[in-house]
Amino acid sequence: MLKDFTLGQYYPVDSLLHRLDPRMKILLIFMYLLLIFIVKTFYGFLFAAGLTAFAIGISKVPFKNLFKSLRPVLVIISFTLVLHALFTKGGRVLLEVGFLTIESQGLYTGAFMTLRLVLLVITTTLLTLTTSPIALTDGIEYLLSPFKRIGVPAHELAMMMTISLRFIPMLILESEKIMKAQLARGADFSEGSLFQRARNLVPLIVPLFVSAFRRAEELATAMEVRCYRGGEGRTRLKKLELSRKDIYAAAVLFLACLIVIASSI
Repeated sequence: MLKDFTLGQYYPVDSLLHRLDPRMKILLIFMYLLLIFIVKTFYGFLFAAGLTAFAIGISKVPFKNLFKSLRPVLVIISFTLVLHALFTKGGRVLLEVGFLTIESQGLYTGAFMTLRLVLLVITTTLLTLTTSPIALTDGIEYLLSPFKRIGVPAHELAMMMTISLRFIPMLILESEKIMKAQLARGADFSEGSLFQRARNLVPLIVPLFVSAFRRAEELATAMEVRCYRGGEGRTRLKKLELSRKDIYAAAVLFLACLIVIASSI
């Protein structure tokens, strides 16, 4: 399951979505997240899902790479659906087993929340798959730059967020290696009670933490050797510039928000 976690990975390919300005992509993602939380009707959700499918199509990222990102959160998604189906009351009774009842309103609300979570995971994963870590850092830093006036370290925050995203796939690969090494030594992570399973994870967690701190120290040393002193006076190889395709993408999503809001009203 760990290898299916695709958040933080970059899929290098030439597509329209890859060529969009990272600042615009970040703003569009926030606008889209606002859109899926505004949606109140079934047709509005279908429209939002169609918009996501269109974005996936023009990104040239394989569907399997995106839907693999759902597998690590499948338990949370299923739990959300079951919880709403059992405890949200209203409508006609669909199923009754003892003191548990599933009513139409609960199932309807659970389906809405589940679809929201699915779209949320897919779109945020699509952002990291279509934006390189350097471009993502520059985009976040630019968007946070107005807050420098009140003392917010925009460059440092952007760098930390991007490094954290970049470390996710590396730590996942490291945990896979450690798990295989421990299994070869006779460790068992799948049997026993819940407490025993938690104790069995100690030989996995301790080396993983040691490896993470070692990588962080090596990265800090490498940045120090290269005379990294933060964003002050830093120049960029590629300057961020908005183009017509960025304006068109923003206009399309803004029009979609207006359509969804109108359909909800």
